[in-house]
Amino acid sequence: MLLAAWNNVVITRTPGYPQSYVPVNLAATGLLLLGARSVGLTWKELGLDPRRARAGLRWGGACSAVVAAGYAAGLTVPALRPLLADARLAGASSAEVAYQALVRIPLGTVLWEETAFRGVLLAALMRILSPRAAVAVSAVLFGIWHIRPTLSAATANALTDGPAGLVVAVLLGCAFTAVAGVLFAWLRLRSGSLLAPALLHLATNSLGALAATAAHRLG
Repeated sequence: MLLAAWNNVVITRTPGYPQSYVPVNLAATGLLLLGARSVGLTWKELGLDPRRARAGLRWGGACSAVVAAGYAAGLTVPALRPLLADARLAGASSAEVAYQALVRIPLGTVLWEETAFRGVLLAALMRILSPRAAVAVSAVLFGIWHIRPTLSAATANALTDGPAGLVVAVLLGCAFTAVAGVLFAWLRLRSGSLLAPALLHLATNSLGALAATAAHRLG
C-alpha cells in the first residue's frame, strides 16, 4: 500500500517539493535496494546481474529506437504535432526542458520506478506467485501509481469536460500505464536485466518531453 500511495500522496508532501522530487526518490531507491538485499533478494532476481547488462542494452536500445522513430514521425507530420504537445511544457525554457529530460525524468522517475516495480516488487512477487500473476499484480500497481500524474496531465491539457470526463480520462490513462507495465515487466524478464525496461521507459518519457517541446515550438 505504501508503494501505491507514494506517487499519489507521499511525494507531493515532502518538504521542498517539487525541488525535493529527485533527491527524495533517489534516497528511496537506495533504501529500497538495501531492504531488498537485506531480506535475501539476489542481484539476479532484481535484474541487476552485470552479466545480463549486454542483453538489457540490446533489448532496451532496440525498443528505444522504435520510440524515437515514432516521435520523429509525429513531429514531421504537422497534423500529428498537437498529439505530442503538452501544455505543462508550453513556454518552458531550454534549461527547464533539459532538466526535465536529463535529470528529473532519468533520476527521479525512471530509476526509482524501474527499481521499485520491475526490480524489487517483481522479484518479491515471483517468490510467491507465478511469473504471469507477478507481472499482472505489478502492472496493476503501476497503473494505480499514475493516478495523480494522469490527473495532472488531463487537467493541464484540458482533455475533458466535467468531473465524469476527468474520471474516465484518469481510468483510461492508468489502464494504458498498466499495459505499459506489462511490457516493461516482459522486457525485464526476457532480457534478464533491468536496463531493458529502464531504457524504454527513459526513451518514452525523456524523448516525449523533448518532442512535446518541439511540437509547441514548431506550431
